[in-house]
Amino acid sequence: MAEQEAWKGFYGRLWKEEVNVRDFIQENYTPYDGDQSFLAGPTDATNKLFDKLQELQKAEHNKKSVGLDGKERSGVLDMDTDVVTGLTSHGAGYIDEKLKDLEQVVGLQTDKPLKRAFMPYGGIRMAEQSCEMYGYKPNPELHKIFTEYHKTHNQAVFDVYTPEIHKARSAHILTGLPDTYGRGRIVGDYRRVALYGIDFLIAQKKADFANIGDGTMTDDVIRLREEVAEQIKALNGMKEMAKIYGFDISKPAKNAKEAVQWLYFGYLAAIKTQNGAAMSIGRVSTFLDIYIERDLKAGIITESQAQELIDHLVMKARMVRFARIESYNQLFSGDPIWATLEVGGLGQDGRSMVTKNDFRFLHTLENMGPSPEPNMTVLYSKRLPEAFRK
Repeated sequence: MAEQEAWKGFYGRLWKEEVNVRDFIQENYTPYDGDQSFLAGPTDATNKLFDKLQELQKAEHNKKSVGLDGKERSGVLDMDTDVVTGLTSHGAGYIDEKLKDLEQVVGLQTDKPLKRAFMPYGGIRMAEQSCEMYGYKPNPELHKIFTEYHKTHNQAVFDVYTPEIHKARSAHILTGLPDTYGRGRIVGDYRRVALYGIDFLIAQKKADFANIGDGTMTDDVIRLREEVAEQIKALNGMKEMAKIYGFDISKPAKNAKEAVQWLYFGYLAAIKTQNGAAMSIGRVSTFLDIYIERDLKAGIITESQAQELIDHLVMKARMVRFARIESYNQLFSGDPIWATLEVGGLGQDGRSMVTKNDFRFLHTLENMGPSPEPNMTVLYSKRLPEAFRK
């Protein structure tokens, strides 16, 4: 079985029988209380790719666009106005086509780096306004589709407002995120893709589907069955998305490189299809360290290659972009994504969750310089190892 090969050397029983990433981590991670002396600097591939990314970021920052309202703005390199984003809506994209063989972690939201996708499912006017404010004109056929044929999230919300809520909104009594951003922070457990592979997750979802309800098709049962059916469809779509880049994520990751790539494909699926106000990656460092430690002990990778994997994962997180409306940018004084990563912390059993990989993630700020994205949230405690706290 593919699982037996991929899980060779891993301990524990429960996580093999059910989707339980926490149990896998608790049974297999190696706490680290040493210092940072083991860390490696950036590889030649990292330097070349990051130099190219910095060129793109500079071009993005300096590009001036005149919106359809006549205002000049900067900060958007390119936007898609003809293709509605989806898991397989775009072909393979790389930081630089000439350097693609250097990328240890592949995958972009669209077919070009820093190109922002057209995401109308939240609300067609929001998607159109985010294009128009930078001088782009969306395909008028998309407006027709998402007004006459397909209801958006925004329209669904307004359809259920009471007269009092409408008045409160008109009077600006109700405040908060601009319309269509009420979803707030979205954090998926992307580690599952690496640990189990898509086929295992689909099998578990099919079992869930079979056990929903007692045969009586009430509203809540019908709704839940439909949602699980959509989840299965999305999981199959993720496999097709990975195939665009030449990977088969149907089975569990067999090594550290695949674990990082499989996990990133899970995150990529989320940011291709959702534009929540914060699209966090989550607490992945300890999980990935398990694979890296196994490969280091087996002599499959070196510390330099391990750092390179983490550098390239963080590099991709620095490239996440969404087309936002002006009120969003004004509310948050910029264009944040909040692709948050957590490091450190304690387990429920009191053990430190700090691993060498927590050091590697923080070390990306030295290998590639500081950056607001991804935000690195340190789950701090005085009980963490002294070298890490320092």
